[in-house]
Amino acid sequence: MSKKVELYDLGSASYQPTWDLQHAVQQRIIDEKRAEQKGEFEGKRLDDILLFVEHPHVYTLGKSGNEEHMLRSMMELQQLEAEFIKIDRGGDITYHGPGQIVGYPILDLDRHFTDVHKYLRFLEEVIIRVCADYGFEAGRIEGATGVWVDEAKICAMGIRCSRWVTMHGFALNVNTDLRYFNNIVPCGIDDKAVTSLQKLTGREIDPEEVKKRIVSHFENVFDVSISPKGSLQEVEHNIL
Repeated sequence: MSKKVELYDLGSASYQPTWDLQHAVQQRIIDEKRAEQKGEFEGKRLDDILLFVEHPHVYTLGKSGNEEHMLRSMMELQQLEAEFIKIDRGGDITYHGPGQIVGYPILDLDRHFTDVHKYLRFLEEVIIRVCADYGFEAGRIEGATGVWVDEAKICAMGIRCSRWVTMHGFALNVNTDLRYFNNIVPCGIDDKAVTSLQKLTGREIDPEEVKKRIVSHFENVFDVSISPKGSLQEVEHNIL
């Protein structure tokens, strides 16, 4: 029987409160799991969660990243109406902004498989299949997490895992203004380009259609059943 995942679409939301939300959901899943292992939990545990969100302009630097890969000053970022935030995921620096679909799976890998590398490869496979739906052969580059089309990155990935519960995830460029990547060394790789579904197809892509394709492939790759549950308000009501 497929494992269950609840899907919440947060719409457009700032980075910091979304990060805080991820931590809160991750911690609840961890707390319930530990209580159940001790025989101290009664009732039904929270299912795994998948969040969709579109962030305003923000650059995030992973815990292993190099701050020199941010090529603009704080004053220049203010002029661009962009934030710069140091965060707790793996990986280097990346950009999030309008026209990008960001997915944050908060999964208890004890329900699936306890292998972080396999988990990242599964996330990549989801996006590779989405790209194939639009007629493009996407793939991996050895030693570089994420998804690439003709050696241009279309989807960045970075995660944090605690007690085998994941957070952070993937950022797929759909209708993204790729000029914002000129302000950084994306993911710390200075000899690769970035691309988007819009650039590859030459037309604006319906993000809701892309989300449906992500959900369908996520279900097949991870062998889960995803149930849409609502928006940010529903997350706060149902989970926190």
